[in-house]
Amino acid sequence: MIRLAIVDSDSGFVRVLTKRLEAMSWDHRVLAGPPPVDELVAIRVNALVVDPAVLGPNAWEFLERVGVGLPAMGLVVCTGRSTVAQRVRGLRLGVDDWITKPCHPEEVVARVEAVVRRRRRASTPADVGPLVAGELEIRVDQFQAFVGTQSADLTRREFELLHLLAEGRGQVLQREEIYQRVWGYAMAHGDRSVDVFIRKVRQKLETASPSWKYLHTHFGVGYRFDPEPLDAGALDHVQSGAGDSARQEAARTPADEAVADRGSDPAFDQLRAGLT
Repeated sequence: MIRLAIVDSDSGFVRVLTKRLEAMSWDHRVLAGPPPVDELVAIRVNALVVDPAVLGPNAWEFLERVGVGLPAMGLVVCTGRSTVAQRVRGLRLGVDDWITKPCHPEEVVARVEAVVRRRRRASTPADVGPLVAGELEIRVDQFQAFVGTQSADLTRREFELLHLLAEGRGQVLQREEIYQRVWGYAMAHGDRSVDVFIRKVRQKLETASPSWKYLHTHFGVGYRFDPEPLDAGALDHVQSGAGDSARQEAARTPADEAVADRGSDPAFDQLRAGLT
């Protein structure tokens, strides 16, 4: 059974959603305002559904605090209209999913189930040893990758993506499969989340372990994890800021990718400023 907390002041939405949760025998609690992290720990919820409109000016700070402080808890935003910049910012802060109202309670339930399912799959016993690849130690017990004692500073989702690829070392995983297994549900057409997170992981690995290449792009297909030491020439090439086409793809920003999908749009260009 899933234990769910809801922070939302939309009485109609809350009434319909809680009626569905009661029918499913879910343990749930409706909160009038943003709870302290300690309270969420005390009530032992698996997921939190929250409307940032209820949180006021500290909405982003709250989302980040919960995302960092409770990495095992699913965090789902369910709110009205939002901009691309707002959704990207939320996902970067640790939000697992973003649902736009009006929405059907069955969709909310399904998305919460997907988030919780992924969290439970990622909950691995602490006695599992590290996965060693190149200079990296990928530690499932800490949800982090290390080079020596230096952390790669991966977020929870970045770690999940890296760990998935590393477990299939040498295999090419398609974008759709990566999304299904990391995000927990089917990838929508045109969604670039996998590419965005690969770029972020690749940059962090290059910073932590600059003499190795770990992630390889297979254009039009997906990605492969296969550690390769860089020779002196290749290392100089990387450090000078040059690179192959895969590295150029990795350097693209989420806004650039969105523009590529949507085409030129002056109104959308204004949103890009909020992403930088």
